[in-house]
Amino acid sequence: MKRILLFVAGMLAGIAALVAVGALTGWPMPFTVGQERAGTAHATRDARGDDGPERVALSEQQINDAGIELAEAKGGVLKRHFLAPGSLIPDADHVARVSVRVLATVAELRKRLGDSVEKGEIVAAIESREIADAKSEYLAARLTNELQQTLFSRQKVLVESRTVSENEFLRTKLTANDAQIKLDGARQKLFALGLSEGELAELPSQPAESLRRQFLRAPIDGRISERRVDLGGLVGREGLESELFVIVNLDDIWVDLAISPEDIASVHEGAPITIRAIGIEGETSAKVIFVSPLLDRETRNARVIASMPNADHRWKPGTFITAEIPLGGQPSKVIVPRKSLQAIRGTTTVFVRDGEGFEARPVKTGLEDDDDIEILSGLSAGETIAVANTFTLKAELEKSDVEND
Repeated sequence: MKRILLFVAGMLAGIAALVAVGALTGWPMPFTVGQERAGTAHATRDARGDDGPERVALSEQQINDAGIELAEAKGGVLKRHFLAPGSLIPDADHVARVSVRVLATVAELRKRLGDSVEKGEIVAAIESREIADAKSEYLAARLTNELQQTLFSRQKVLVESRTVSENEFLRTKLTANDAQIKLDGARQKLFALGLSEGELAELPSQPAESLRRQFLRAPIDGRISERRVDLGGLVGREGLESELFVIVNLDDIWVDLAISPEDIASVHEGAPITIRAIGIEGETSAKVIFVSPLLDRETRNARVIASMPNADHRWKPGTFITAEIPLGGQPSKVIVPRKSLQAIRGTTTVFVRDGEGFEARPVKTGLEDDDDIEILSGLSAGETIAVANTFTLKAELEKSDVEND
C-alpha cells in the first residue's frame, strides 16, 4: 500500500515539474489545427441556436495569409454553349486547278509537289497541234484585218471625192467588218484556250516553231497539293487526265460541322465559335458563314460551315475538331464563379463576408456555364463573397463538426 501511494505521489510531482518548466522556458503548449500567430480561426453557430447560420471567424490577416480572394456578387449573362464535332477542309474559294482544254503533250513541268507558287507564275508547258492551228488562225486574221481596215480607210477618202462609187465603198466596208469579226473570234478562241493578253501581244514576234507551245500559269497563290501528270504525258479531251496541278491556299480554312436538329436553331451566320483539336495547342476563333437549310438524309444533321484564319498554316485540312458554339442566354440577377461554391453536408454553400469573418450561406443554383453559376436564391447582388480558396473555409466548418462530435 505504501508503495502505491509513493508511486502516485511521484507522478503528480513530475507533472507539476513539467508545467513549471514550461512556464519558465516559454515552451508552446499544444494547439489545434488552424491556429495561427495572428489569432485562432474557428467556426461558430449563431446565438439563435442550431438552426442559425454558421460562421467562420477570420481576421483580415488570416484572410490574406490563406489566399482567400473576395469579390462582389453581381448580375450578368452566362456564356452558355454546346459542342459540335467537325473537321477542317480547304476553303473552296482558295482551291484552284491547272488544266488544259486541248489534246496536248506535257513538254515541261516547272513545279513539284509541295512547291509554293504565286498567281500568274508559269508551272508547266504543253505542246499541241490545236494550239498551233489556233495561233496561226489568229495571226492570219490579224493580217487580213489590218489590210481590210487600210483599204476601207482609203475607200472612205475616195468616196468623198466621188472617185469610187458608193456601192464599191459599201462592199469594202462590209469586207472590213467581216475581217474584224474573224479577228475577234480568233482572239477569243485563244483566250478560251488559256492564253493571256500579254501572250497575245507577243505572239506576232515569236518564232514559228514556238506556236505549238503554251505555258500554263497558276491562277492563285498557294502550294502544289497534287500533281496528276508526268513529263511527256498526254492530256486533254482524249487524254487520261486534263488536270495537271491542284493548288491550295491555306491562309484561310473552313470548318465543316455536323449540327443536330435540336441545336441548329441556335446557330446563325456570322456567329463566332471556338475551335479546338487534339494534338494542337491552344484554340482559335472562326465565324459561321453558312447554315444549311436542309438535313442530311442519313445522319439527320445539318451542315454548318465556318471560316477561320490560318496564316501560320498550323491547322491542316482533314483534322478532326470540336467546335464550341455559344448559346444566347437570358440575363441573370446574380451569378458567381463556380469555384466560390462548396458542398457542405450535401448543401450548396457560398461564404459571405461579414464583420467577423464569413457566413456559410446555403444557396439555390440555376443555369451554369464553364466558369459561372446562376444563383436563384440565398444571395443578393452587391454582397461580398469568397471566390478563391474557399476550401479552407469549408475545412474549418468540418473541423468544428468533428470537435463537436
